[in-house]
Amino acid sequence: MSASLTSSHDPSRSRRRWAGLGLFVLVAAALALVAIPVWEIRPFVPQTAKGISLAYVCRRLAPWATVIALAGGAALAAGLWRGGRWWSRTLTVLALVPLGGAVWLARTNVFEKMFAPLPSPQYARAAEANWMKDGDLVLGVDRGGEAVAYPVRQLAYHHVVMDEVGGVPIVATY
Repeated sequence: MSASLTSSHDPSRSRRRWAGLGLFVLVAAALALVAIPVWEIRPFVPQTAKGISLAYVCRRLAPWATVIALAGGAALAAGLWRGGRWWSRTLTVLALVPLGGAVWLARTNVFEKMFAPLPSPQYARAAEANWMKDGDLVLGVDRGGEAVAYPVRQLAYHHVVMDEVGGVPIVATY
């Protein structure tokens, strides 16, 4: 019996498995670096000091760590490409898409998009504001005989509203 028939261990197959696992870990780590800050910094969700610290660490590391992950992922993908079947090549290329997305997201201020200023607020009289509930907090401004109230629930997402009250431009923030 020849050695190839008795040996069940194929070193190239083992290397491919390790490379595939490495690619998966790189994708998961890169996505975690951009997802953790978004998950931790949300309005109306209790936040802990540990969670905020973790979010800041991820935001600080993400710009360069995601580039390294993409470069490592591309190297692993190139190694997996050789000798791969069509489906493994497809999966390899598809794994690079979230890595590229993580690189882009690490350089994008997603919080600007999450908390965009409210450029043109719409008003309703208090009796007509049926989306408000008794006990909802508001920020109130009274200027020149004109009074307005901004629901804190809405300001928590926008953080800033630019408006004019009593003929005076104001910026209300929460």
